[in-house]
Amino acid sequence: MTQAELSGVPETALWTLRNRAEEALRPDSGYVDTEAVRLYRALAGEDFERFGPPSQVHSIRATVIDKIIVDFLATHPAGPVVALGEGLQTTYWRLGEPEVAWFSVDLPEMIDAQQRLLPPAPGITRLAYSALDRSWFGHVPSGPAVITAEGLFMYLPPGQIRVLIADLARHFPGGILLYDSIPRVFSALTMKGRVRLSDRYIAPPMPTSQSIRQARRLPGRIPGVVASEDLIPPRGRGRWASPVLRWVANAPVARALRPSLTLLRFGE
Repeated sequence: MTQAELSGVPETALWTLRNRAEEALRPDSGYVDTEAVRLYRALAGEDFERFGPPSQVHSIRATVIDKIIVDFLATHPAGPVVALGEGLQTTYWRLGEPEVAWFSVDLPEMIDAQQRLLPPAPGITRLAYSALDRSWFGHVPSGPAVITAEGLFMYLPPGQIRVLIADLARHFPGGILLYDSIPRVFSALTMKGRVRLSDRYIAPPMPTSQSIRQARRLPGRIPGVVASEDLIPPRGRGRWASPVLRWVANAPVARALRPSLTLLRFGE
């Protein structure tokens, strides 16, 4: 158990928090995440070094998701936003605490951590359920919604993801779903305990993978899914800004070997 009182998969929320905060603290970065920095400093006694060197990957992912949410709210001002497995994401504060119906769905352990560690947020309804427990559907109105699943699906059983997506499409017609995926080779390494971020931390098993090709095939294979889009992240700093790296990452072979961020659209 950590200073934040998290363990297992919920503990990975500290990994992503550290990466976002470290990026926001850099003077040469345009990424702003004031609440992540505040919480990171408040947890100064936490052993963040166990997660290895900081990476831009989570701040870049957050930037993409922020834009999609903002675009959705431009046409659906009341939301809702449904954040599955939200963890210690600080999206709500980065977006200026929007006056929308915002639902955070997470395990009881994480909901407790949110209530202890994050600022009071009357606009957020916290639902202590696994994303796979459809009971939470009864607390969220049906209709168009933007649903996020950052760093979630890779930890869920492979056979249950498509069923969950179909249920989301049925409950949220006209809505969209954003989620990130890992390649099969990375998933296999985690299942063998071979993704070691440091001598003190091994990444938890991630049984579910998805390639960009598999994501493109989801419309027509999952009821209610009408479109799938591979979201290209913005340029970051250093090598993350390299046009050569971006070209290589989108070459046919590399596309099957890199992480991805998928946007699914649900039919009306």
